[in-house]
Amino acid sequence: MLEKVEEALEWGGFRKDIVLLAISSVALVLGLLDFRIFGMDPSWVAVVLCGVPIVIEAIIALITRFDIKADVLVSIALISTLIIGEVFAAGEVAVIMQLGALLEDLTLAKARAGIERLVNLTPTTARRIVDGREEEIRAEEVRVGDILRVNPGETVPVDGVIIKGETSVNQAVMTGESMPVDKSVGDEVSSGTVNQFGSFDMRAEKVGEDSSIQRMVRLVQSADAGRAKIVRTADRWATWIVVMALTTAILAWVLTGEIIRAVTVLVVFCPCALVLATPTAIMAAIGNVTKHGFLVKEGDALERLSTVTDITFDKTGTLTYGTPEVSAAVSCVPDISDDDLYGFAAAAEKRSEHPLGKAIVRCYHGDVVEPDEFEMIPGEGVIADVAGTKVLAGNSKLLESRGIVIDEDVYRIARDHLDDGCTVTYVALDGRAIGFIALSDTIRPTAASAVRGINDSNVNAVLLTGDHASAAEHIARQIGIKDVKAECLPEDKLTAIDSIQSIGGRVCMVGDGINDAPALRKAHVGIAMGAGGTDIAVDAADIVLVDDGIEEIPHLLWLSKRMMFTIKTNIVFSMGLNFLAVILAMLGVLDPITGALVHNAGSVAVIINSALLLRWRSKSADTVGGPGGHSTVPVTA
Repeated sequence: MLEKVEEALEWGGFRKDIVLLAISSVALVLGLLDFRIFGMDPSWVAVVLCGVPIVIEAIIALITRFDIKADVLVSIALISTLIIGEVFAAGEVAVIMQLGALLEDLTLAKARAGIERLVNLTPTTARRIVDGREEEIRAEEVRVGDILRVNPGETVPVDGVIIKGETSVNQAVMTGESMPVDKSVGDEVSSGTVNQFGSFDMRAEKVGEDSSIQRMVRLVQSADAGRAKIVRTADRWATWIVVMALTTAILAWVLTGEIIRAVTVLVVFCPCALVLATPTAIMAAIGNVTKHGFLVKEGDALERLSTVTDITFDKTGTLTYGTPEVSAAVSCVPDISDDDLYGFAAAAEKRSEHPLGKAIVRCYHGDVVEPDEFEMIPGEGVIADVAGTKVLAGNSKLLESRGIVIDEDVYRIARDHLDDGCTVTYVALDGRAIGFIALSDTIRPTAASAVRGINDSNVNAVLLTGDHASAAEHIARQIGIKDVKAECLPEDKLTAIDSIQSIGGRVCMVGDGINDAPALRKAHVGIAMGAGGTDIAVDAADIVLVDDGIEEIPHLLWLSKRMMFTIKTNIVFSMGLNFLAVILAMLGVLDPITGALVHNAGSVAVIINSALLLRWRSKSADTVGGPGGHSTVPVTA
């Protein structure tokens, strides 16, 4: 609720500034037409509404922090023009500066709630077992050595070790792995992960601030604190601009003896176009990428993106869809076809609650027969009676524990799929192992073209994933990524990004999961998948890819570089115009009013040049993605 109120106040402030600018602009037009209100120049309205706040802020910053910004020079120029009676010139400068400040505030507006959402992932309660009785306590009351029970669908409250029971755990929150991991006695479980089915008892090992989910909160906080913000260009050079302007104005006064020339120098030296150079280009670039499915949350994100040397990708949910799909149904006996094996497996899994079992049923192309009998063995698989045939579908432990021998040929063929990153479900009919179902994550069809476009923009693509090395290498080969780091926990992703940035590289991280949030914060730029990504990843990122269209990332890279070219062009033009106007002012060609008009023309030119970015499209991005930026090269899983 508080977040919504703050957001409303922020946008309320923006609306107020827009109204004040509109009133001031109308007043300036009336002043230019020599219209009078009760005998007073209406340009005073612009001076009061837009100029006075600038002067007050400049004085406060100068006195309290000795902070010399562009506002100091503007304030001197405003006061000087008012002293000699050039109210219109003062009002015009004030309006242009206020417009630049508003554009900058709009581009820098942001809302963050990621850390709070991450904290909320931690369960508030736990089930503690004392003398055989189950009692519900607050999670923060759990102590090391306590015995806890976790029921199906519940989140693990603390880090610990299973001492009783078997289950399957969704560890995506910590590792990003798409496939659930089977757990049994002796296996470790982490706080924040989800128990898929099967109740188990665990012994608490790490609690409170030492738990995995709390460590991730600290990682996000520390990564965010270490990232610097880019200073406005005009403010970066403000001290030198002020010194040069004052020196030149005094010189003009001394040499000519005319105070009006000195004031004109101050007016034309005001960095109006320089102030507009960056925010207008950023606003136009943001408008461009919005049409290509990006939401830019941080105003300086595109500026930072233009300098990246490496893009690190999470795999699951980013380069892939993040849901298991059947990639192959393989029968290793002549009398049972692949399709028949697939049908028996789907029927046996029809009542299964296991994610892999559900995937087999979902992917089957025909009608799934209802099993006559069904039994689920946690951590192993299912046993079912399908049309008089006893079907076993699960891991090798399920078959071996019931005396069913898996032939070496089945193992050999299955091993090829395992090496490609697949998960294998073995299938036995009436006591005979006949083959297996291979499941894998599915690559996005545009992933290869996106990576190709990134490489063409001289940026190195890196895969950082919590998946096993075989799965990571297999995916990387198919989409063209050569640099792979597998089995990464959130800490490992931070270490990988640190290692690149410690040698002068700048990293853009692309991810979707909760486990990616620290890396998204730590990276020079973070891009989150919007459609399939978690709220925490989206909040941690600078840019959100709303529809998960990763084929547009090359366009984003090229546009960021083009935007910086436009900003530099704007700066060179505005500074060149300033120096030319200063010379003309010293020669007496310009007076304060004409000087302000020339300055205004420079600001308009900067805005028009920036507006060209709205429809800009890189030919390189079009070549990579095909018409409309979508890949024309299919990629198979």
